[in-house]
Amino acid sequence: CPRKVRGALVAGYQFCITIGIMLASIVVYATKDIDNTGAYRIPIAIQFPWALILGIGLLFLPDSPRYFVKKGQIQQAIDALSRVRGQPPNSEYVQTEIAEIVANEEYERALIPSTTWFGSWANCFKGSVFSAKSNLRRTILGTSLQMMQQWTGVNFIFYYSTPFLKSTGAISNTFLISLIFTLVNVCSTPLSFWTVERFGRRTILIVGAFGMLVCQFLVAIIGVTVGFNHTHPDPADPTNSLADNISAVNAQIAFIAIFIFWFASTWGPGAWIVIGEIFPLPIRSRGVGLSTASNWLWNTIIAVITPYMVGEKRGNLKSSVFFIWGGLCTCAFIYAYFLIPETKGLSLEQVDKMMEETTPRKSAKWRPTTTFSQSVGGAYHEKPIVEA
Repeated sequence: CPRKVRGALVAGYQFCITIGIMLASIVVYATKDIDNTGAYRIPIAIQFPWALILGIGLLFLPDSPRYFVKKGQIQQAIDALSRVRGQPPNSEYVQTEIAEIVANEEYERALIPSTTWFGSWANCFKGSVFSAKSNLRRTILGTSLQMMQQWTGVNFIFYYSTPFLKSTGAISNTFLISLIFTLVNVCSTPLSFWTVERFGRRTILIVGAFGMLVCQFLVAIIGVTVGFNHTHPDPADPTNSLADNISAVNAQIAFIAIFIFWFASTWGPGAWIVIGEIFPLPIRSRGVGLSTASNWLWNTIIAVITPYMVGEKRGNLKSSVFFIWGGLCTCAFIYAYFLIPETKGLSLEQVDKMMEETTPRKSAKWRPTTTFSQSVGGAYHEKPIVEA
């Protein structure tokens, strides 16, 4: 992707995910009153056509120029880059960028020689956590960033908001509220297309974490004082409970929606953008794979433990669970401030140099003084790879 729109394009990936979540919520809402097996069979069946569309689309997806360079297929890399950039193969723009990619690949290959399949995975864990050039350090950064994204507690809202809100006794149509949460998610994500390139990855992650922790603590404080945690028996049906203060409950719902806005416009797309930029070429695919695995691992862990935290016959934390999410969002705020580098406006090769030469807190001021091929003495920068 061109560096100027790379963040926005990756954010588009997250936007598509939010649309999928919204469509799933609409289907569930539409089938909630079905009393037979169609209540679960219909939502499952609707998922199959999308998988088929995705599978067919993959057949037309071009390989990355960096992939071809890694395989030693320079001409194919030039053709792929020319197609992506909309420039002729012998243009100065394509020649300069391919020189950067080739020089970076040669540099990384000199540091990390080719090895076996198992060795290629082991390369992700080489080096010291205290070394700026360490693969281990970047792997930890990528996996922990995705862990932090899950620690925000957003999937508690998307997975369990319906039964959680129903347990408060304050809301009659919890399915509709859950659908509204997904709509907020969809409508907020496109904002990141602009903010990620205007303010940068590091900035939106720091600001987003702060916004989320404020919302989480407000939901928790309102809940334990006058909101979700305070109910009385329903006179019409003593087996049910009603909230003592409906206005307080509505305020909690509003702050949950604002929390989703902060997540969708910052950490939702931001985490995926950063993990795609911080890994050097030889371990990029595996580093991103490990980071994604971390995301789903913590997604699963949170999905499993949350019912025990809020279940009426288990932890029954009610609104107090938001103190936990607020505390974890505070961890995410500190994490982003001290550990996340600014990669806005840099090529992937320049990101490598930036992470070697500066610290995350000073990374926004870092500027490249030479091209990567010049700094390592790459021959590809001195002459065109394809003659005019």
